[in-house]
Amino acid sequence: MRWLIAVLVVLLVALQYRLWVGEGSLADLHGLKGEIAFQEAEIKRMQTRNQELQAEVEDLGRGSEAVEERARSELGMIKPGEIFIQVIERPKPAAKP
Repeated sequence: MRWLIAVLVVLLVALQYRLWVGEGSLADLHGLKGEIAFQEAEIKRMQTRNQELQAEVEDLGRGSEAVEERARSELGMIKPGEIFIQVIERPKPAAKP
């Protein structure tokens, strides 16, 4: 009878070890849940970005106003006959301690 109790105790300890520390343990489960939450947040961010880019593509495809606005703001392009004026502000002097 003692051997049976000893074997059952060893079996219980082995199963508990696997539950708490081994592969597929509660710690692994917690880590995987955190990883899933991070990936879901990343997917949501990417979906939002894709929607913004899709709207921009549709806007650029509809007419020349969006293309012109982008050429002016990002590339500094101007129409013939226009004058480009760039205002550069002087840096503010550092405050003396």
